[in-house]
Amino acid sequence: MWVAMASMSMAFAGLTSGYMVREAQGNWRLFHLPVTFWYSTAAIFTSSITMFLGVRAFKNRAMPQFRLLITGTLILGIVFGLLQMEGFYQLYHQLQQVHINGQVLNEMAPVKVNGNPSESFLFIIAGLHLAHLLGGIIALFFVFFRAFRTKVKTYSATGLEIVATYWHFVDVLWLYLFVFFLVNN
Repeated sequence: MWVAMASMSMAFAGLTSGYMVREAQGNWRLFHLPVTFWYSTAAIFTSSITMFLGVRAFKNRAMPQFRLLITGTLILGIVFGLLQMEGFYQLYHQLQQVHINGQVLNEMAPVKVNGNPSESFLFIIAGLHLAHLLGGIIALFFVFFRAFRTKVKTYSATGLEIVATYWHFVDVLWLYLFVFFLVNN
């Protein structure tokens, strides 16, 4: 898992580095992050807290508390995903400014994938991020269903810790991207 997360981190570092290099060359659209992304950031940060507490509850064999916390983590993860989709929808339909040779031109066109290179970078990064988010939510569903099954063969926390590590990685990845887009636009 650590090797996979390191390679994913390198991929996002490469994409964001490419974003900054291409931005410096001009002909770049600026966009403003919708307020929805602030709400989604709060949701995923809170879900990381509930995941941390859920792992602790599992290790303490406090199963009712574990089930409650895992349910909360899953719900917050889904809320985060829905807010992300809404945020990118709003971003897609946002009017933009185009910077060409140091001049700011107001352009009455929505952000789109086949337009300016800034849009391509944005949606490649967003698509990759959303794919990782989907993987995390699927993993949370497995943990959720295992938490509520009636027959428990073992109380090994290994699988839960792997999912928790990945979920925290998705959280940190979003925080990195959120700050990156705030600073670079």
